[in-house]
Amino acid sequence: MKGADRTLVHMLEHWATRTPDRVAVAVGEERATYAQLAQDVARLAAGLADEGIGPGDTVAMLMGNSLDMVRAWLALTRLGSVAAPINTAFRGRVLTHVLTLCDPRMILADAELVPTLSEIGQPRSSGRLVVRGDGGTGTDEDALRLSDLANRTAPPPTDPATVDAADPALVLFTSGTTGHSKACVLSHRYVVRQADIFVEQLGIRGDDVLFCPFPLFHADATIFTVAPAFRQGATAALEQRFSVTRFWQQVRAHGATVFDYMGATLAMLAKQPPHDDDRDHGLRLGWGVPLPAWAGEFEERFGVQLVEVYGLTDAGIPLYNRPGQPPRAGSCGRAVAPFIVRLLDEEGFEVPVGEVGEICIRTDEPGLLMTEYLGMPKETLAVFRDLWLHTGDLARQDEDGYFYFVGRIKDVIRRRGENISAFEVEEALDRHPSILEVAVVGVPSPLSEEEVKACVVLRPGRTLSAVEFKEYATAHLPRHMVPRYMEIYPTLPKTPTEKVEKHRLTEQSFTQNTIDLGESGRSRAAS
Repeated sequence: MKGADRTLVHMLEHWATRTPDRVAVAVGEERATYAQLAQDVARLAAGLADEGIGPGDTVAMLMGNSLDMVRAWLALTRLGSVAAPINTAFRGRVLTHVLTLCDPRMILADAELVPTLSEIGQPRSSGRLVVRGDGGTGTDEDALRLSDLANRTAPPPTDPATVDAADPALVLFTSGTTGHSKACVLSHRYVVRQADIFVEQLGIRGDDVLFCPFPLFHADATIFTVAPAFRQGATAALEQRFSVTRFWQQVRAHGATVFDYMGATLAMLAKQPPHDDDRDHGLRLGWGVPLPAWAGEFEERFGVQLVEVYGLTDAGIPLYNRPGQPPRAGSCGRAVAPFIVRLLDEEGFEVPVGEVGEICIRTDEPGLLMTEYLGMPKETLAVFRDLWLHTGDLARQDEDGYFYFVGRIKDVIRRRGENISAFEVEEALDRHPSILEVAVVGVPSPLSEEEVKACVVLRPGRTLSAVEFKEYATAHLPRHMVPRYMEIYPTLPKTPTEKVEKHRLTEQSFTQNTIDLGESGRSRAAS
């Protein structure tokens, strides 16, 4: 892709002429064929253009997963505009922050989310409001209805707008689990080439149904579900959110063949009671991160192959394990062309094989990394220092070039001179039969530095005493990694993409329910 001949809309229109009756996108029970979707997108693009939206304009999208959201995203692509889907959980100052970053000409919002805009006193500079669905428009008397734009009589432009491959196509916001959300600017080339590589590495076929239960403001849904489906003329199947109780029902309803997992989703599925129909589905492949040590048990029970990859919005997926190849236990894959991946120390030198360093990325062709953090020039310079994209993630590499994820730099706990990976502690504790999920954080230590605290959610109907927990941790972890504290939570705070918001767990390190395992299981009051 050297010019403007390949965007998502070009792919959509290609398949609309060749396989017009093939389902392009399904969201819940909504369906649209390639021909239907191409027609709807052209019509909505005409309505948006009639309101003055054109090449280079940014449009914010505060919308849950729906066919309307897909149509709007693609209509903006057709116009050469920039879609900025926003996390629907954002509120108050966080929402104000991301709107300020993207400075949109227009905001598309679900009716039920309009009050969140009203709460922050949506500034006029944030652009005109367009509401999807029935409901109030807040105090904005000039608000439009998305359905009205889609039904305008203005004739659609004959062809999609001419754009350069390096022009921005999407703005995706980081989850902000460890700090302020950043706005990753992604080009048309990024969207298309990431899809190309994904299809090649995971063997995606035209008859596949790619299932993603995560939101469209996340790269898993946009870049690695919809875009690969359009690349092959396959089907992208989406849901509003991940549901552990309805997951297999949704898989069967969509006829899904490939799915993605993240965070604790695999563990939550694996810890559901066995059923006679556990293998009654069409899935052949699951991809994501992290792949737990007990992945083989999941594959045997559900009859589906799992592969681990490594990716981030800033750089796509540079590391893959390919389906069908012998698995390398614990590895998140090897670098694939055109990515170059190195592990660097704090001074920027490559670390020896087997030692831990920061994952840093370059490419052999332009456009495969984000363009910038929008409105954050200092942060952009910092992440691209020394001409490497610094991910903030730690890993080690073996002699065969396989990488092994260790954890986030900010997720390393410093305890009595030792660096402890919270990820490795979580991986060990997660295998306890009573634990549904666990998050490990660093908390203040009376001896300076930090102590290790395990925040645990139990499986339904299970109990776990402090003594049992400590015995298990001692048997499965090195002494210096055994948690000093544990606390049982009903649920863990999460982003809509199932990432644990650890900053919320550390805001109040000790509560009346925190148990000090070093003092015979005594409760430690909040301090």
